Amino acid sequence: MPIFIDRRLNPKDKSLGNRQRFLRRAREELKRSIRDQVRSGRIAEVDREHAVPMPRKGTSEPTFGGDKESGRRQHVLPGNRTFNSGDLIPKPGGVGGSQSAPGTTESEDDFRFVLSREEVLDLFFEDLELPDLVKLNLKQILSFKPRRAGFTASGAPTNINVGRTMRNSHGRRIALRRPKQAELDAIAQEIAELQAKPEGAAVRDRIAALREEFDRLERRRKRIAYVDPVDIRFNRFDPQPVPTASAVMFCLMDVSGSMGEREKDLAKRFFVLLHLFLTRRYERIEVVFIRHTHEAKEVDEQTFFYHTESGGTVVSTALEEMHRIIEQRYPVAEWNIYAAQASDGDNFATDSERCIELLDRKLMRLCQYFAYVEIIDERESHIFGSTQNGTSLWRAYNAVDGKWPNFQMRRIAAPADIYPVFRQLFARQPALRKSV
Repeated sequence: MPIFIDRRLNPKDKSLGNRQRFLRRAREELKRSIRDQVRSGRIAEVDREHAVPMPRKGTSEPTFGGDKESGRRQHVLPGNRTFNSGDLIPKPGGVGGSQSAPGTTESEDDFRFVLSREEVLDLFFEDLELPDLVKLNLKQILSFKPRRAGFTASGAPTNINVGRTMRNSHGRRIALRRPKQAELDAIAQEIAELQAKPEGAAVRDRIAALREEFDRLERRRKRIAYVDPVDIRFNRFDPQPVPTASAVMFCLMDVSGSMGEREKDLAKRFFVLLHLFLTRRYERIEVVFIRHTHEAKEVDEQTFFYHTESGGTVVSTALEEMHRIIEQRYPVAEWNIYAAQASDGDNFATDSERCIELLDRKLMRLCQYFAYVEIIDERESHIFGSTQNGTSLWRAYNAVDGKWPNFQMRRIAAPADIYPVFRQLFARQPALRKSV
């Protein structure tokens, strides 16, 4: 019988290589689950905790074992009163043996991991090829500043609240009947007056009694401090999120037949990244979804990404709908308006000029930022590398890009292109904050 000896230096007689392979399998499974949840979940819920299931199959480490079909073996089996040699024994679980009876066989449940927000973002950003510094920046949602939150009995000397401290001191001195300075001054004045009179037994006894009373009050006054450590109160400050005005994010997407699942998935990844970027700067963010074919309408997120619709492509309808919603619900004096548009570049032949007119005369004056991403086929990325060629919509938007600094446009072909394009879009930082 062969004997295998594993001389690799690994703790607890486990194979380090096997454990690493298991971690790689587990990480790939977690990434797949996160991608599925991002694809089917809401944009605003991406940066929250996620419960991720992972199949138990394939998680065990390989081990060496003997082949039961070879070699010489000796078995000692007890006898039985039911079967004889050559009898066929039915499989458990019925005639066909396809199912096992309830409770008679062991089952293996799936693992279920609860990933924190930071772990979810790490897995989500991994295939977007973000540098580590940008990952950390995107995780910082809110900035905080100290805010008055009452008083505390301990703190830094610079935070002493004089008014509250003196109020506590005054109440304590009244409760303990600390002698006042006026009482001591009155006794001292009376002693001085008695000393000016002719000496006598009565005067000497009165002076002695007054001096005894003066000493008693002086001792009591020293024992009861004017300001005791128990009186001191410090201003307490709690970190509070800084309100940085409100923002609304418009997501515009072409949902005609030319936009397949791949294009919608890339568009959703870009929308998620833009939403995370905005949550770093704004406490209150609303997301408006506008989808269009030859006509546009505001929908919920589920309809925006997953419902199919037939028809041609008229991009100007989405821009008109966005302008209508801004005028009705989001006054520019109170809201910071951002827009992200995703399309494959298809548009009605004569509609591109209408899009230029809407952007120039209406929308760009209202938006803090407008980002347009055109999703192209990976095989055509080298053909449309220039900003001058491409679809009619791309050429029309290229004219808008030259006029407005808060308008940016780029092309993406794969998930790995999203962050570099996103970084290019925001390389020229616009005014991201506006007071309300």
